[in-house]
Amino acid sequence: MKEETLTFLGGRRPVQLLHRKGPSLAARDDEGRIVEVDADLLASETALGRLEDPSRYPDLDLVRRTLLQWRFYHDLRTDAASPLRRPCPAVATPNLASDGSNLAAVLATLAHIRGDTTELDSAIQAAFPGARLVIEEPSGRDVAFALRFPEFPNREFEATELSDGTLRYLALAGALLAYRLPPFIALNEPEASLHPSLMGPLADLVVRAARKSQILLVTHSETLADAIAGTGAAKIRTVEKRDGATCIAGLSRWGEFRDDDLEDE
Repeated sequence: MKEETLTFLGGRRPVQLLHRKGPSLAARDDEGRIVEVDADLLASETALGRLEDPSRYPDLDLVRRTLLQWRFYHDLRTDAASPLRRPCPAVATPNLASDGSNLAAVLATLAHIRGDTTELDSAIQAAFPGARLVIEEPSGRDVAFALRFPEFPNREFEATELSDGTLRYLALAGALLAYRLPPFIALNEPEASLHPSLMGPLADLVVRAARKSQILLVTHSETLADAIAGTGAAKIRTVEKRDGATCIAGLSRWGEFRDDDLEDE
């Protein structure tokens, strides 16, 4: 970590809250002054993560606590040793962990604490017509789930038996329909391992979640992007190479899009 800067853009002029260059760190304190901070920063540490003093740096603490609520889903593994395939502790769980390790608890929270799986059942029906999610009420320390398919009415398929695509879709449903959605959710290539027929149901999940949370989705699937954009709930942004760097077309240095400026005018 060589350099970090945090700037507030909500006023008449930008206000720098934090600047770190190498081991040197300066931050704006509770009196609005920029002060040198002796934080003994390692090259592998972030300055924002080290400044855990809400009384002296209240603005930085607010930013840090906000970021801690965000969820990034980019590595929902589906291999045989995946956390998605294992039971997890039977505790009330408001949202899905970044690695999906609490998926069973997320689903059980919807079924047995909220007592309403209408949206979840609809998402499963859209993806796997006739299938039914089975979530037994926890009776011990762990909780698990299974799927029952219409072709095998007397057979429950546990998480260890589900295909990669089926399991990944259930994980995405857990992330986007959780008991309490985070304020910001990032999805990186959620279409991986999914059958093309699941792009429509996945788009519906994303659009539904976007009514309660801010969603950033990165995808190589034009089908998924077009399905989401077709609802009017999102805009498609294109990633391009510029002078050897990866950029988002139209995005300014301060995080604003040039076409948005034109629309505002």
